[in-house]
Amino acid sequence: MKAIAPVSRFLLGFFSCAVLVACWQQAQQPVQAQSPSAANTAPVVALPDFSALVERTTPAVVSIEASSGRAGQESRGSSSEEEQMQEFFRRFFGQPMPGQPGPQGPRGGTSFGSGFIIASDGYVLTNHHVIEGMNTLVVHLADRRQLPAVLVGSDPSTDVAVLKIEAKGLPSLAIGDSDLIKPGQWVVAIGSPFGFDYSVTAGIVSALGRPSIDGSQRYVPFIQTDVAINRGNSGGPLLNTRGQVVGINSQIFSNSGGYMGVSFAIPIRTAMNSVEQIKATGSVRRGQLGVQIRDVQSEELSDLGLKAAEGAFVSSVQNGSAAAKAGIQPGDVITGFNGASIIKSSDLPPRVGALQPGVKSKVTLLRNGRQQEIPVVLSVLDESAGNARNPMAPSMVPSNPSKLGFSVEEVSPATRSRLGLPAGGVQIARITQPMLAQIGIAKGDVVLEVGRTPVATVAAFEKAVSAYKSGDRVRVLVRNAESTAIHQIGVP
Repeated sequence: MKAIAPVSRFLLGFFSCAVLVACWQQAQQPVQAQSPSAANTAPVVALPDFSALVERTTPAVVSIEASSGRAGQESRGSSSEEEQMQEFFRRFFGQPMPGQPGPQGPRGGTSFGSGFIIASDGYVLTNHHVIEGMNTLVVHLADRRQLPAVLVGSDPSTDVAVLKIEAKGLPSLAIGDSDLIKPGQWVVAIGSPFGFDYSVTAGIVSALGRPSIDGSQRYVPFIQTDVAINRGNSGGPLLNTRGQVVGINSQIFSNSGGYMGVSFAIPIRTAMNSVEQIKATGSVRRGQLGVQIRDVQSEELSDLGLKAAEGAFVSSVQNGSAAAKAGIQPGDVITGFNGASIIKSSDLPPRVGALQPGVKSKVTLLRNGRQQEIPVVLSVLDESAGNARNPMAPSMVPSNPSKLGFSVEEVSPATRSRLGLPAGGVQIARITQPMLAQIGIAKGDVVLEVGRTPVATVAAFEKAVSAYKSGDRVRVLVRNAESTAIHQIGVP
């Protein structure tokens, strides 16, 4: 046995080497003889390829050069950080950046944005803020032509503008249905960020129905995406995977003025509602209810008779408005409009604003825990009416200042006539708490209720107020020349 051991080790080593060589040869063989079918095996997760979509849609995308005809023009491919921040403050806060000139002056220089052709005879869609304050417009086409454009009309409330160029047989984009898109779906943007024409970016729909930070655009339920959008992309199309327009890229949320992963687009259905009116009349008319609304707070559920914090709480009703004529009252909670559910207060304005004045609608609301359906005819409110507060009137034996921060007196006949009050209420004679002005309470306003108790005399007001102690919050129903509103006043 001992004599055989060295031979065994030799044979074992030989066969081991042979096996290793064979394995190496086998490992090399599949690479050299791999079949075409194996080489084309699809990956486990197929990434999207938008090249065919981009090739088909790019000819209808344009760059827009807007000029005021004044000095201070900026170059196409450059924009300073200061200019970006000025644009950011203007778009999101409705005011200039601190230390910069106010909005009353026209914008200077030349700006560039994006747009797209919606009709072969030369109608172009872009953002209102791209052309705002500009008097010379030039559209740069994909075939390198540069054509002068005229402004057909624009709508600041939806940030939509319609231009017209003199050309025929132009390529145009198909209009999709923005109501069909869902979070998680792929979308593509084409535009001219920083002057780089026909830049393509892609991402997914992050959320729907986002309200704008800009309060002037309360009629737009924005599409939120993670598509890279930057300065110059404004007005360009947001496309679905069929190459149809589902939105107009309009805003970014940013700390620096550049892309940070959150972008907003105007739903194309909202935009086209404005476009059709602009093409027909040059302007947009939309219906309004005439209410001030806010979200329902969780601590109000019991008092309002609700099970969940859903709906739009009516905090104020404009005098003489469609809502006032229909009988909608402060304290109502609107839960539906024309059959559509209202979950958040921001759900209501886009649905109302999509309709024109005179349209008959149906408002579903809860009042004291009971559901009601109220017909209403939408109207256009005169926003300039009732801006003046009650003029100085002779004193009618005012009360002592109350714990709510103001004293009251009997309502004068002139005030009662001006506000259309046949009876009830007490008039605020003097304000002793300056903070009340910040919530909209002023001398001359008429207090109708304290808590839910009607007050028709100074004595009734004082009795109602006496029931509250320090730290309580008091619900006060107040009427002035503009509206009837609910205010919450803290007792110090």
